[in-house]
Amino acid sequence: MGTDGARALLERAATLTLQTGNLLNWGCLRKKCPATPGEEVRDCIQKTLTEWSSKIGQDLNQEILEVLECTVAQAIEKINPEERDELKVSAKLFVVGSNSSSIRDAVDMACSALGVAQLDSVIIAPPPVEDGTSLSMEYLQPYWQELENLVQNNKIVAIGTSDLDKTLLEQLYLWAQVKPSSNQVNLASCCVMPPDLTAFAKQFDIQLLTHNDPKELLCEESFQEVLQESIQNTKAHEWIPLWLLRYSVIVKSRGIIKSKGYIMQAKRNAS
Repeated sequence: MGTDGARALLERAATLTLQTGNLLNWGCLRKKCPATPGEEVRDCIQKTLTEWSSKIGQDLNQEILEVLECTVAQAIEKINPEERDELKVSAKLFVVGSNSSSIRDAVDMACSALGVAQLDSVIIAPPPVEDGTSLSMEYLQPYWQELENLVQNNKIVAIGTSDLDKTLLEQLYLWAQVKPSSNQVNLASCCVMPPDLTAFAKQFDIQLLTHNDPKELLCEESFQEVLQESIQNTKAHEWIPLWLLRYSVIVKSRGIIKSKGYIMQAKRNAS
């Protein structure tokens, strides 16, 4: 019944911030194992939007918010300060449709959501480049500089990259003030780690990790579809995702995941 109220709020807001909270608290997701990371993201966003909209009142005179915060209250779980030293908080940031300055917003929001002062590691997925254009150092530099600022301000301990080949990783390593501590390699693109990449990473103590994320974990079209399905008749085409952050909280001594979730931000282009 709250769809009308949610739609009215969306039509008057400029920014939407969505937090899934700890997915391990979601009974419905425990029973279902999404086949791909992309399906998991869509599923989580849809369920969060649906749950949030169902609780919005019908009073259209309610306070109009510039920034809408869409959360599932019962899933939000902050870290107990007494347990902080026993936990590793990692994140992977997918910049979708905005500039490098949004990295600070994403990290600040993750720290706030989890109740921590800093994240132990952040890996950045290179933002999508235009068709026919290949990823370059010039393109990466502003994003990496923003991450370096956050390391220097003690908001992040270690920073890493994703999907860089040996040439780009070497260029980044030689140029960067804060060196990459890790580089993720997509298992779909190579079953075996490239020998030149492996040799370089070993020489400079860069950890090589694997992942199975698509190039675009959440594209504009996909987000608009989910928004339309969750809150029908809303002007979904006006909303553009800016970034998506996936975090995990791991118990260091046991290597088990204590918490996992997504935080994202979208803006409305009302023309």
